[in-house]
Amino acid sequence: MDALRHRSRLAALAATVVILAACTGSATEPPTASSTVGPGATGTPTPAPSPSPSLNATFPLTLTDDEGAAVTLAARPERIVSLTPAVTETLFALGAGQRVVATTDFDDYPPEAIPLPDVASYTAVDVEKIVGLEADLVIAGGNFFNDPDAIARLRSLGIPVLVVYAPDLQTVLADIELIGQAVGEPTAAEDRGSAMADDIAGIRAATEALAKPRVFYELDATSEIYGPADASFLEEMITLAGGDPITTGSPTAFAIPLERLVTADPEIILLGDAAYGVTADQVAARPGWGTMTAVRTGAIRPVDDVLITRPGPRLAAGLAALARAIHPDLVMPDPSPSPSP
Repeated sequence: MDALRHRSRLAALAATVVILAACTGSATEPPTASSTVGPGATGTPTPAPSPSPSLNATFPLTLTDDEGAAVTLAARPERIVSLTPAVTETLFALGAGQRVVATTDFDDYPPEAIPLPDVASYTAVDVEKIVGLEADLVIAGGNFFNDPDAIARLRSLGIPVLVVYAPDLQTVLADIELIGQAVGEPTAAEDRGSAMADDIAGIRAATEALAKPRVFYELDATSEIYGPADASFLEEMITLAGGDPITTGSPTAFAIPLERLVTADPEIILLGDAAYGVTADQVAARPGWGTMTAVRTGAIRPVDDVLITRPGPRLAAGLAALARAIHPDLVMPDPSPSPSP
């Protein structure tokens, strides 16, 4: 992903942080596969995603998505369009990859998804192209990740659109089950969600007795400094990984003033922007950063931001990577591998 897409991602974060502030999940309790906590795009609670405990795959089927919309599927979808990288990963992990006919121009995993036609970018959805592909299910990102007008237009043309949005770990697992129901792969989804929930609980158990160093996760520092907002998904991840997260001081902003960061004095700085060329040496050379403990001790570490922040089937692996970045000597089993596409 190039620098332009990185800036677009940050803009999307800024646009969605108000909704993250409404998150009702707890950072101190591990999620379960059946958890269904998560607000909708208006910042108020909406009906939870609707996979049932029995997880049958009988069609026709009506599901409630993360924005409270009822989505009816007459038959098992055979031509699926994914409008987010996390959804694409989930579809392939559940064994529905061969039915995916289009994705976005920023999908990068699994490799089998990359050559598929692109029908969306960070800024637009190509409704005409989706119609031309004869899609019988579109799975979109909520909270303005995808253009709501495009979603409404697709629905007006008779194409079912399931909208997912996961502001916390609990809803990530619920959405995997919801997607599994929608594509007729409920057993695979239940198995994946259960394995992830067990992995997340195991990581929490491995870190809960450890000292909790003050951790700042840098999303970007090109102009302003961006890090986790209060009560955000990323704050939850750092807490479960055994860190004491340094946040912006606001549930409605990802930008943090340098003065606040210096006062918070991170013991570890994690570079989520390492993939875009940011290095520890560059951070250490920034004016005003030299007094921070992490800079003085050299505890500035690159991390795989995609693995850590993408709400899909590899998220437990991302949490494990985050825990090991915070606690390099941590010994724990590797998370269950996501099934091969």
